[in-house]
Amino acid sequence: MKRILLGLVTLALIGNLALAQQGGIKRTPLQKLEFPDGYVTVTGIAEIPPGGSAGRHTHPGIETGYVLEGETEMLIDGQPTQHLKAGDSYAIPAGVVHDAKVHGDKSAKVIAVYVVDKTKPLATPAP
Repeated sequence: MKRILLGLVTLALIGNLALAQQGGIKRTPLQKLEFPDGYVTVTGIAEIPPGGSAGRHTHPGIETGYVLEGETEMLIDGQPTQHLKAGDSYAIPAGVVHDAKVHGDKSAKVIAVYVVDKTKPLATPAP
């Protein structure tokens, strides 16, 4: 069972790294714990370069975040575009397609927390 879980987590991280490479995003994992039951909670920092984008994607659980530096445009399907700056926070419901874009000449840094189904990849690209 541990090998299966390790394999699933490895696949999720590889999928997340592939997604993170879109737009030159740098992701730094900070913490991961298997909680609550059936889920994994992952905390990390994402740095989006000037003109960069996360790319449209979904998560099999919620994402919450806080902008540490810079500004970003958060595009969440079904919601108006949010212009976020340092000190702002956001929440994205499970399974909802979203993207984060940085316009201008400054990068943005965000700390994000994901509470996701531990049997699924952390992120999945969306059309």
